[in-house]
Amino acid sequence: MRQGQNQKRSRGRGRKPQNPLSRSMESNGPDVKIRGTASHIFEKYQALARDAQTSGDRIASESYYQYAEHYHRLIVAAQAQQEQTR
Repeated sequence: MRQGQNQKRSRGRGRKPQNPLSRSMESNGPDVKIRGTASHIFEKYQALARDAQTSGDRIASESYYQYAEHYHRLIVAAQAQQEQTR
């Protein structure tokens, strides 16, 4: 084996696990595309749901609330995972 190839090998040092709360995500909602962290996307869908509700569109409001609930569950799961690693 050549000397340069040894540098590419992993020396058995594991990487630290990333913080899942700060990981960037992408959401393809019903009529909007949102990028950011899970908490950012959650807040955005909550705002969209409130706006749809005030404009009288109950269907869109419920849809946005369902998307927000999904990201809320991701946040709770990531927080639980983070507590276990401490």
